[in-house]
Amino acid sequence: MVPAGRVDAVFFDVDFTLIFPGPTFHGEGYRRFCVPYGIEVDPALFEAAAAASSFILDEVQEQIYTHDLFVHYTASIIEHMGGRGPRVVEAAREIYEQWASNHHFEMYDDAAPVLRALQERGLKVGIISNSHRSLDAFCEHFSLGGLIHATVSSSEHGYMKPHRSIFDAALEKAGVPAAAALMVGDSLKHDVEGALAAGMKAVLLRRSGEIPADLPAGVPVIRTLHELIEIL
Repeated sequence: MVPAGRVDAVFFDVDFTLIFPGPTFHGEGYRRFCVPYGIEVDPALFEAAAAASSFILDEVQEQIYTHDLFVHYTASIIEHMGGRGPRVVEAAREIYEQWASNHHFEMYDDAAPVLRALQERGLKVGIISNSHRSLDAFCEHFSLGGLIHATVSSSEHGYMKPHRSIFDAALEKAGVPAAAALMVGDSLKHDVEGALAAGMKAVLLRRSGEIPADLPAGVPVIRTLHELIEIL
């Protein structure tokens, strides 16, 4: 169950919570991005490369949003896929810039129905994203107009989750106190631990069903967003 207390607002992460990348941002897509830059990569190595590069985003100390951080992360993926050459950073920058384009993504089937169900219950719904994507454009592209009450993008705010200020900014926009707000996301560090440190409740979304060994006590783990409705 969600920790005791009133819930007036539910905030969601975006990437891998509400939407997921299409083929453009998988192995073959990376290969196609790299070809014009004279870089050869092995598409079969993409999953392992992304996992090996994840520490770049997870271990940021100051949590300040910079474009170069994400370009570095993307370049690391290219290099772990076997990519070499003087233009790796150029290729990585193009991939990063395209990440902001909504047409490269698809919405999970459970996302829109759950957002509508929360609104019908009288709850405010917000999104907090560690992204340079325009959240207004995101809502328009995925026909979420009228469902989202507050949005905060780390590229506009200046700090990334789990920095407390980005959660505080979202709470202020929604007009709700931290104790009456719930955060839902796929990242234990960015979404769950960040929200808890800001005084919010949290739910971890793990569509794989994996339960982290270091999950904070009392934090529910759900496999689909439909389960969120069941536990609220």
